[in-house]
Amino acid sequence: MEKTKQRTLSRSLQSRHIQMIAIGGAIGTGLFLGSGSAIHTSGPAIILSYLVVGIFCFFMMRAIGELLLSDTDKHSFLDFVKIYLGDRFEFVTGWTYWFCWISLAMADLTATGIYIKYWFPELPQWVAPLVILVLLFGANLVNVRLFGEMESWFSMIKVVAIVLLVVVGFALAIFHVKTSGGVTASFSHLVDHGGFFPKGGYGFLMSFQMVVFAFVGIEMVGLTAGETDDPETNLPKAINSLPIRIGLFYVGSMIAVMSVYPWDKIKTDVSPFVQVFAGIGVAGAAGILNFVVLTAAMSATNSCLFSTSRTLHALSNGRNASKRFSELNRNGVPGLALNFSTVVLLIIVVLNYFMPAGVFNLVSGVSIINFVIVWVILLWCHIKYRQKNPKGVAKFKMPFYPISDYLSLIFFIGVLVFLLVDPSTRVSMIISIIAVAAMFVVYQLIYRGKTKSV
Repeated sequence: MEKTKQRTLSRSLQSRHIQMIAIGGAIGTGLFLGSGSAIHTSGPAIILSYLVVGIFCFFMMRAIGELLLSDTDKHSFLDFVKIYLGDRFEFVTGWTYWFCWISLAMADLTATGIYIKYWFPELPQWVAPLVILVLLFGANLVNVRLFGEMESWFSMIKVVAIVLLVVVGFALAIFHVKTSGGVTASFSHLVDHGGFFPKGGYGFLMSFQMVVFAFVGIEMVGLTAGETDDPETNLPKAINSLPIRIGLFYVGSMIAVMSVYPWDKIKTDVSPFVQVFAGIGVAGAAGILNFVVLTAAMSATNSCLFSTSRTLHALSNGRNASKRFSELNRNGVPGLALNFSTVVLLIIVVLNYFMPAGVFNLVSGVSIINFVIVWVILLWCHIKYRQKNPKGVAKFKMPFYPISDYLSLIFFIGVLVFLLVDPSTRVSMIISIIAVAAMFVVYQLIYRGKTKSV
């Protein structure tokens, strides 16, 4: 028993693992599947939307990085929420973040069932989520290094698909190649069809909420601090490379897509990636992309099992969850926390059995909004940290502090306001507000009149 108590999280994640986890967090399935709708909302201005959101996500990641590197003995950003915002916000942020990933994984597991049906149309939609969940659970239970390897390969598949799109799209535009749809590729498509802002300022502003959705999960690198072998080197390297990834993956891919096809010719019922590759005669383009988005969904589920188990571990260490969730197995993995998250995810298998048609929209909206709420809290936490530690971390200070913090806070709060105004997301926003408020009430009921020791 004494040995069990002395176990600590395994520091088995290497530099390449952290790099690929950060890349995987920056590339959501929304880029592959949802970018068509985003393009139709704002036209070529979506390029600027991705750039602006990417800048604020970079500031948010730099804030998390400075917090983590201020004390590498801490294992996740939740430890810093406790120090600088107090026990109440540690409880609310931790359980909100756990719920973010659980609901997002439920959506992605549902998506795997839909993607598998592309090849096996007669297969019941609940079968694939069950099989994939069991396989990923087994891999996460072994050790964190295996998680890192799997996430590295999942991320690599996404990276290769995007790099191919950018290279092919730019080549077609440079040499003015005519696609199978009769359209000649050209960079002039970015301004020739109603200008760069064809939907005006309103369309540009409304695109931010869609673009933000593509970045959810990017903060997960903040949970790897306790399990990387050299956090002082690996975390800054992963975070500082974020602008390059944003430029290539998001800005580059959108320029490539809208240079091959004018924005008003891009379909919303299929992925723009499929349309580009099919337009140059790539056989089986739809099937290839289906494989890519399947791995992206598996990557999100894999990340969920990691992040939720570590979040429960951190909550347990802060006395905000059962003591048993802090127990580690012989591989340095919080096994009971992982078991609990996996069992909760089995709910989606049941939902896919009884209501396969509507379950995806049921679980995705609230998750994404809660991610933005967590980002707001983390930025606030960083402001509190710098107020108490004006010098910050010498080798990894937040750029342009405090202006960058406050501008990022205003931006993400503005996104939440847009989500409340938009009829399509208003219900999800109201549910999220009620859920977060309920967590504050639960904390008060549990700890009222008590001194919570750690």
